[in-house]
Amino acid sequence: MLRAGDLVFIWNPKKGDNFLVKIDPGQSLGTHFGQIKHSELLNHEYGEGVYTPNGELYYLLRPTLAGFTRRIKRQTQIVFPKDAGFILQHMNIFPGCTVVECGTGSGSLCCTFAHFVGDTGKVCTYDRREDFSALAKKNAEKWGVAHRIEFNVRDLSEGFKERNADAVFLDVPTPWDFIDKAYEALAPGCHLGVLVPTTNQLSATIEKLQEYGFVDINAVELMLRYFKTDYKRIRPEDMMIGHTGYLVFAVKTLPLPEPPVAAEESDDAGCVCGGASEHGEGE
Repeated sequence: MLRAGDLVFIWNPKKGDNFLVKIDPGQSLGTHFGQIKHSELLNHEYGEGVYTPNGELYYLLRPTLAGFTRRIKRQTQIVFPKDAGFILQHMNIFPGCTVVECGTGSGSLCCTFAHFVGDTGKVCTYDRREDFSALAKKNAEKWGVAHRIEFNVRDLSEGFKERNADAVFLDVPTPWDFIDKAYEALAPGCHLGVLVPTTNQLSATIEKLQEYGFVDINAVELMLRYFKTDYKRIRPEDMMIGHTGYLVFAVKTLPLPEPPVAAEESDDAGCVCGGASEHGEGE
């Protein structure tokens, strides 16, 4: 049974109108087809339908992380779900791991990291603006993962506090200026991720990664296209999510030891002389 404080994705099958609401018994949702009182939702389960006073059907669905992050209150550009899912896999985010992130922004990717590290994991996020950090915390509280996140208001020039983190992610205007800070925070053999919007930023980032000995460097751009799902006329949507940013992934390595010096062979080592012995014949 739905309770006060639960998040509900409310979807209309006729027009596809949809809303993400947090149930507050004293509130109501205004739609194109009439109001839905929050108090009326308390008598239902996820998956059930409700009708507006105008007789229009809306389904009560369990929200997804992708749907939530697309709708969070924001003051900054967010990391889109199409990129976030790729980031999770290519940075090997797992339950119990420690993730370090800069900058926090509105908290879209921060909430995603916190969702997947679980209660035994930790996300340490940094932003130099206190208002961004405060907004991200409110968004994280709404999704129920704020207790897994440590919010830091701090300029990255001071570096990260963490060491031997399982993953580090940079979403800042000049990530190449902070590759050294990321290197200090990251555990050897683990992954650094970077998001940049332009190719000149991509070039500067890759150059600095190579300078610091990061290996297995990969850069990728993801496109996403939805389809209309009317079975009588299936075709792509008129709009698609194209360029949102370039993703860069790299692995931290330790400084290499000096290579072993090959043993020098003596001039006559293994030499087979075809002439007479030094004593001459007959001696």
